[in-house]
Amino acid sequence: MFKTMHVENTMISRRNFSRSVALGATGVAMQSLLASQKTSTGYLNRAATAKRIIYLFMSGGPSQVDTFDPKPDLVKLAGQDVPDSIAADVPRIKRAGLRNLLPSPWKFQRHGDSGMEISELFPELAKNADDLCVIRSMSHRNPVHGPGECVALTGSSLGNRPSVGSWALYGLGVESQQLPTFIAMNVHNDGMQYPQAAGWGSGFLPAKYQGTLVNPSGGIRNALMPEGISSERRRREMQVIHSMNQRFLQEHRMSELEARMRSYETAFAMQTAGPELFDLSTESSKTKQSYGFDEKATAEVGKACLLARRMVERGVPYVQIRVGGWDAHSNLKGNHQKLALRTDAPISALLRDLSSRGLLNDTLVVWSGEFGRTPTMEGKSGGRDHSPAAYSVWLAGGGVKGGQVIGSTDPIGYTVTESEVKPTDLHATILHAMGLDADRLIYPVHGLEETPLGVNGGQVVSEVFG
Repeated sequence: MFKTMHVENTMISRRNFSRSVALGATGVAMQSLLASQKTSTGYLNRAATAKRIIYLFMSGGPSQVDTFDPKPDLVKLAGQDVPDSIAADVPRIKRAGLRNLLPSPWKFQRHGDSGMEISELFPELAKNADDLCVIRSMSHRNPVHGPGECVALTGSSLGNRPSVGSWALYGLGVESQQLPTFIAMNVHNDGMQYPQAAGWGSGFLPAKYQGTLVNPSGGIRNALMPEGISSERRRREMQVIHSMNQRFLQEHRMSELEARMRSYETAFAMQTAGPELFDLSTESSKTKQSYGFDEKATAEVGKACLLARRMVERGVPYVQIRVGGWDAHSNLKGNHQKLALRTDAPISALLRDLSSRGLLNDTLVVWSGEFGRTPTMEGKSGGRDHSPAAYSVWLAGGGVKGGQVIGSTDPIGYTVTESEVKPTDLHATILHAMGLDADRLIYPVHGLEETPLGVNGGQVVSEVFG
């Protein structure tokens, strides 16, 4: 639906007419206003290494000790309690169980010239080992999915702050003529991992900086022309609306109405650009196959990843893909095997495709969940509980020094022992890649000068860039 912006003293007939004409336009585009004006915020602090971001969010909590943080000690400690030397340092988080250590069902092998250790869960991604910068020392204190997802993507568990994507758009002051500047796609929302809207929301920032939610299978909501409406008819309707708005502005100069006028123009442009974006007939069979279109398990994530490449090619600076279902409270082996199968080939194809087109050098790709999982087994079900005390993320492209590991955890992967990185540190690093200084990225709210780092602060993980 359109987000209504009330204009005082507007004639009822005019309001109703405008709404009826707008029904076929792209609602979310209208809601976010899509920044068709160039906003000069002056927050650029340095030469950007990344022009665009693709954030791959693995909702549910992938287990660090089964993916990117090998812990061979778990084999010899299988079934035992967490050693006292480690238990003393385990944060007192509700779900931090200390009994029945569970070794990983998967082996780790070294890959690439860097010799990076990656789980056999990801045979395709392992081929990109020298592109990856793995941070093994991510940490926060919220073990619940919804709030944890908000922490990971906004820096706060309350869900009332802007997402890192919205901060990026605010700082860059990017403009869009046809497509949204921030697109979010949600796929495979298994179990209880429902999408948290704060993850692509603008919080207290103006609505034009929020993400546009897209269904990778269905496209942008209402982006197609309504049945029976031609482009020429829609153009004439837009001309009538524009004429009426201009007459109104002569008597009442209102910035809100000017913004609404620009949003109509953008929504109309999207009705041309949107269908082209989602038309994959121009992609070769080889490309589609590499993304996993031919396999049921990989087809949906593969389509989202291919669309992400097409989006950044067409100038969209921030794309976010959320893959739900990593919540392995029971049957860890079955759960992670299934989720890795869904994502491994499509994500690896995305990295290779970006590289072959010369886009990876200035496209930052980020992979993370909201937290990790305990090295202990939950009950007797062969699963792991939530553990935000230590988990892994990786970055690639966009000026990142690949083939390196940052930070470390204890011998069983429960706590950070070196170079702790908070979610707001990761956000500062993402913004830094785009040439933005998170400390100087200020927005006034109720007398406060808010930044992406909130009250807890954060700093760039400079080692990411070598």
